[in-house]
Amino acid sequence: MLSKPKHTAQTSFFLSLEEQLNHQHPLYLLANSIDWSVFEAAFSKHYSATMGKPSKPIRLMVSLLILKQLRNLSDENLVVAWSENLYFQYFGGEQYFVPKEPCSSTELVEFRKRIGVEGVELILKESIRVNGKDGDEDTLSADTTVQEKNITYPTDTKLHKKIIAKCIGIAKAEDIELRQSYKFTLKKLNTLLRFQHTKNGSKQARKARKKIKTIAGRLVREIVRNLDEHRLLQHQTQLDIYQRVLLQKRSDSNKIYSLHEPEVKCFTKGKEHKKFEFGSKAALLITQTTNVIVGALNFSENIHDSKTLPAVIEQYERLKEKKPKAIFADRGYRGPKTVNEVNIYTPKPQTNITKAQRKKHCRRAAIEPVIGHLKHDYRLINNYLKGTIGDAINLMLSAAAMNFKRVINLWLTEANFCWKLICNFIANIYWQFYALK
Repeated sequence: MLSKPKHTAQTSFFLSLEEQLNHQHPLYLLANSIDWSVFEAAFSKHYSATMGKPSKPIRLMVSLLILKQLRNLSDENLVVAWSENLYFQYFGGEQYFVPKEPCSSTELVEFRKRIGVEGVELILKESIRVNGKDGDEDTLSADTTVQEKNITYPTDTKLHKKIIAKCIGIAKAEDIELRQSYKFTLKKLNTLLRFQHTKNGSKQARKARKKIKTIAGRLVREIVRNLDEHRLLQHQTQLDIYQRVLLQKRSDSNKIYSLHEPEVKCFTKGKEHKKFEFGSKAALLITQTTNVIVGALNFSENIHDSKTLPAVIEQYERLKEKKPKAIFADRGYRGPKTVNEVNIYTPKPQTNITKAQRKKHCRRAAIEPVIGHLKHDYRLINNYLKGTIGDAINLMLSAAAMNFKRVINLWLTEANFCWKLICNFIANIYWQFYALK
């Protein structure tokens, strides 16, 4: 149920946050620049007007999503930091200091599910609007990267051990008495695996890995035999994943690399320090001269870079309500020269290229540090959100946070520049007076 609007008139003798805080602080300025009524109008449809527990204010929940990516915090640390930071509370719409957490961390999970990908795309659209004319440029740069999932490096033996643990857990939950728990057998096999890189231990370790796989298959079949139709239907999805893992081979396509994230794909990017990356493909569009992110779309399949362009251009048209003029990309986008009536330019060893095009190809490289900042500063390097929907939400929130941070940096630069002008003016007057004296 939607919560009732708060009474904002003064209710105590204490000063309000608006009177206490520095009006030149970036978060104060950003709070008054964002049009919060857009989110109120768009997200109120997800709540009942009469039924259910009163919800948290929509502005509060949206501000928490922005602050989470902006300050690179987890859900648990975010709600704690909010209760200690006055600027966080003002950004969330509070008028007075609230000495408690705004909500539980799980409510953020539910709110992300509630608004979905469309709601998060609205936050990205607002972050572009806040950048003003800098976000209106129609000559763009494009690139793709891998949004890595927060999973361990996958090996067959790791997956087989996890299948054994999961099957034992299902047996305990369903009161199934297994013929053998393999507790001590697995302990001996794990000991053999420790010496797989020694001179005489590789052969025994190979046999141990094979034995672990046999045990995993044996337990899966035993669970399937002992479950009735109703209970089997409840665990069918999990058991299908376990059977796929046991049947897959090294040369197979569409392999499963994680039991809890079966949609994860393997990407070979040719990097020396990291030959394989496990996650999903993320496509980005940024303005050429101002580096405002105007397109951020996630793809669950490992497709060619050029095939990501139609969907990303459609997203740009939704966000900006116009078509881009031209897109400059690297040689990974070789293919069609026109997509959705937009010209695509990739560098080629040709002699008739104009000086302006050469300059724009050089400028395209500015998207690389943007990707680096998204990964290391805005929670794109390890995606903790669940499923393919979590991939799309995390990418767009990271892009929106970087756009907001860009505006903050501009305000800080302008403030420092003005302060320097004032100091120089005062110094000139002082030295002129001293010279006359």
